[in-house]
Amino acid sequence: MKTIQGFVLIDVDVAALNNAGSDTTTNLENAVVTKKIYKNGKQYPYVSGQAWRYWWRETLRLNHQWELSPITREKKIAFTEADPFKYADDDVFGYMRAGKKEIEDPDTGKKKSVNITLTRVSPLKNSAFMAVAYNPIVQNWSSMSRQEGDAVPYGKDEYCAVMKGMFSIDLDQVGTFSMYARTGFQNINEDMKKWALKNGATEIEDPLIRDAKNNPLKLVRISNEERLRRVKDTIQALKNLSGGAKQTTNMADVTPKLVVLALFKSGNHPFSHLAKEELGKPLFSIDALKEVLDDYKEQFEGAVFIGRRKGFMDELDEPLQELATVNRNLRYGSVNQMIDAFVESITL
Repeated sequence: MKTIQGFVLIDVDVAALNNAGSDTTTNLENAVVTKKIYKNGKQYPYVSGQAWRYWWRETLRLNHQWELSPITREKKIAFTEADPFKYADDDVFGYMRAGKKEIEDPDTGKKKSVNITLTRVSPLKNSAFMAVAYNPIVQNWSSMSRQEGDAVPYGKDEYCAVMKGMFSIDLDQVGTFSMYARTGFQNINEDMKKWALKNGATEIEDPLIRDAKNNPLKLVRISNEERLRRVKDTIQALKNLSGGAKQTTNMADVTPKLVVLALFKSGNHPFSHLAKEELGKPLFSIDALKEVLDDYKEQFEGAVFIGRRKGFMDELDEPLQELATVNRNLRYGSVNQMIDAFVESITL
């Protein structure tokens, strides 16, 4: 198994990135609260993993010309086209398309209902963004007053925060599809398989799953060139990541201000605790980084890349420079330089 493991810090001021609907605790008739969660008895703002994925998809569409899979709405459900051969986002972000179809039974001539549900576990997995350190969320009073008559008051939650997030990409899974009758593994149907094999895809043996006779089952895989393009675009999109609620009056830059990237030989995430809170201040722990580099040195494939934007946690510059000098498996530079260098190092 080979994965990409990533860790990012973003830094936002007077932001409201992901809201949670109306505030029922205020006398204002029109007030909105941001998403927040409790940890150690304190309240921290966060951005849902779903919101981050939406920003990521849109960045791929706008900056990397991805044609996103069309969405169909039926009653209370919605689903994408579930075609990972045509739409790269169906491949990388996964899908679930439930449905049934009426067909004629060749034995009886009668109509019968067959399940045509397709599901795919996303190769890209990500956390929520969560504030590293406690910084109170403030509800500010605003008003619409350009009209005649009384002003119309409204309230909104705002906060300043350094927020951490992590993600993982299963490189073996990207561009590789199964047809097993299990939720998450019925990625494609027979017609899609036939089309793919006629258009450059190949069948490979599943390294993990075997049939009753101990023969490996088959997977359908697109070209390595296209698989690699999809992975590289996904990582490169971090440089231009944009999104968040209230951008008109609370514009926030959500591109990473610090990023850690590595190729890894397993699925567990080694970077989850690199950031911590100390005396109410968000910190990036050099000691935690050193421990991870030492504990997992046999599982890293190639270098670990760390990028930092100047002006953000400048106190890290000297210790990271020193660590990169003594540790051959660490590369350090600006965020965009390290994303580019890491992308060039990716192999399948």
